[in-house]
Amino acid sequence: MSVSSRIRMQVVRSVAPEAEGSASASTASTNAKLGSHTTGVADSGRWSTRRIAMYALFVALAMVTSFIEFPITPVTWLKYDPSGIVCLIAGFAYGPAAAAIVSVLGFVPHMFADPWGSLMAVLVALFLSVPAAFIYRKIRTRKGAAIGILVGAVLAIVVALVGNLIVTPIYAHMTYQAVAAMILPILLPFNVAKMAIHAVITFLIYKPVSNLLSKQQ
Repeated sequence: MSVSSRIRMQVVRSVAPEAEGSASASTASTNAKLGSHTTGVADSGRWSTRRIAMYALFVALAMVTSFIEFPITPVTWLKYDPSGIVCLIAGFAYGPAAAAIVSVLGFVPHMFADPWGSLMAVLVALFLSVPAAFIYRKIRTRKGAAIGILVGAVLAIVVALVGNLIVTPIYAHMTYQAVAAMILPILLPFNVAKMAIHAVITFLIYKPVSNLLSKQQ
């Protein structure tokens, strides 16, 4: 073998590991990008200690915000609380499972004093946040977030209205006809206003909140 041939072989051998290393780094970078939301929060799905701690934090926030109630329509006995926003943010940051956990556990303090109202609140929160989180997981963009919130809001409104028809006559001692008569003038406007507030606030703050969470990782 000539000297020039030996030199060429040595060059090829030295370059090959560098090329393999570069390809591995590129693949790892691509996988990392695909494995995280556009919000910057990685969602591996693994139940790490940190993940459990973040779930607990969101549950606590949902509990606290569920007590912040105030009327948003002339019908003062229908009150708004911002806990649904917490459920949505949890779902966007950590997925549908987080949305479900926060939606259920966030209303535990109310279940003893108001079991029927709590059941309604849990169902509405679930149908709002879980579909929104699922859609956002599939479409990880601001457009995906908007679509998810819209779909979740529509489902939550339907569940709220149907739930009122079933539950309200039981615990409020009202007839089915009386509750049905309230849907268009009272219940529908309230629930639309409630979901609109949830949607606007969530869409405005989910990105900054997720960026803050990603910095803590």
